[in-house]
Amino acid sequence: MKPTEALTIAWEAVLKNKIRSLLTMLGIIIGVSAVIIMVAISAGTEATIQDQITSLGSNLVFVQSSMMRGGPGQAQQGGLVYDDAAAIEDGVTGVTAVVVEQNSSETIKYGDVTLEDVEILGTTVGFPSVRDMEISDGRYFNDQEIERKSKVVVLGYSLAQELFGETNPIGQYVKIGNTKQAVIGVFTEKGLVGNTDFDSRAYLPISVVFQKFTPSQFARFMGDSVRMIYVEVDPDANLDNIITQIELLLVKRHDVTLDSADFSVTTQQDIISTQESTTAAFRSLLAWVAGVSLIVGGIGIMNIMLVSVTERTREIGIRQSIGATPNDIRIQFLTEALLLSIIGGLIGVLVGVGGAYIFGALSDMRTVISVSSILLAFGSSAIVGAFFGYYPADQASKLDPIEALRYE
Repeated sequence: MKPTEALTIAWEAVLKNKIRSLLTMLGIIIGVSAVIIMVAISAGTEATIQDQITSLGSNLVFVQSSMMRGGPGQAQQGGLVYDDAAAIEDGVTGVTAVVVEQNSSETIKYGDVTLEDVEILGTTVGFPSVRDMEISDGRYFNDQEIERKSKVVVLGYSLAQELFGETNPIGQYVKIGNTKQAVIGVFTEKGLVGNTDFDSRAYLPISVVFQKFTPSQFARFMGDSVRMIYVEVDPDANLDNIITQIELLLVKRHDVTLDSADFSVTTQQDIISTQESTTAAFRSLLAWVAGVSLIVGGIGIMNIMLVSVTERTREIGIRQSIGATPNDIRIQFLTEALLLSIIGGLIGVLVGVGGAYIFGALSDMRTVISVSSILLAFGSSAIVGAFFGYYPADQASKLDPIEALRYE
């Protein structure tokens, strides 16, 4: 039997029972679309996490504080302090910038405009370089202003728009909490990266935040303790060597050993690799769940094809009597099963791509449609059709021609 002839016969059989064919394909459609949508959600989650990490800057090393508890009745001790950042910048070769951040939330006023719960970020001179931000108007504060605790502020793009509108903010004064701060600069628009809106924040010298905007009495008691130090590394430097230098410098300053260090040093790639392993496990779980739908769809195809063989027993007998071989009968029914799975797979791809796009548009979760997931899902649907369609096709090829002709 020629392939075109087998395809024509299979197509006619599918069209003859349109509703049954559609219901048979439904399992494949659900399975394929589920694979595409679930992988798109997983890939979107992974991409969001990577964006959040890379939005911190490039070539970064993260030095994170880890408090150590003292003896009975003693408070926690250890961890990073602000002076550790200066020590790293001065004492480690291959470092281009070091940034420390301390955030708070305050009300900002200018004239008749009052904005509540605005994020205040206290930071250091290297912040624009580390976070890849540029000044569009004015300037950024310098080391001297940090040391003197100068009352200056640099505004994010959208915050400046909300406060001043068309007025030039440079040289104006805004009231942050109960403190007047002189506006010395405005950042270029950066937008929302991950969950961080860089444009809606006010950037102050970290010394001013420590002094004026520390959020609690406990934090004031702790002094200039910091949670994280961001170290920007020269792209040409040896990263492992720099990490070793940082660790040796800090254990000496804190009078601890590497085994009992009150800090940890990680890189962007370390964090990304950890997140990738987590999302990969999540993606595998989703793929297995979606794969079960494909298997259920395949069982549906096998069931309907067995029914079809029984219904068309006399037709099979007639074909055999006019010269069709068992292999011809097998190819005929296998082609029909493949046709059902392929059509179902194509519909499933359309539903999956559309569903992933709509889900991403209507929800807060990001979706990334992967070409590989489409090919995987569609290829799996064809394999499922061939696998579950073979048994009914083989059963049809084994029918006795005489008995088939007698079948009513």
